[in-house]
Amino acid sequence: MRLLPHPATEDIELTEVLRALSDPVRLEIVARLYVSGELTCGTAGDDLGIHKSTASHHYRALREAGVISSKQDGRLKYISLRRDDLDRRFPGLLDSVLAAIRTQL
Repeated sequence: MRLLPHPATEDIELTEVLRALSDPVRLEIVARLYVSGELTCGTAGDDLGIHKSTASHHYRALREAGVISSKQDGRLKYISLRRDDLDRRFPGLLDSVLAAIRTQL
């Protein structure tokens, strides 16, 4: 299994996290990961109404911002929230975002 590159906890920048979370599709991905824990990229993107290449763009934006972690196992890519890292770096941020998502549903 190969871990794809992502920033170290201390290198996660608030502006990049907020930029990544500013897109409705990426917010939906974060909400799905919060509920499910870890998903494959194919499963996380189900029913989003976007092409695979667009989904890949969103996963990369979230990973490079430090919001998700991606690892590859053969042909499958698994993604999960970096909840502990985000809570350590920006306490309460992810909880606030998730609470805001729930109120919009």
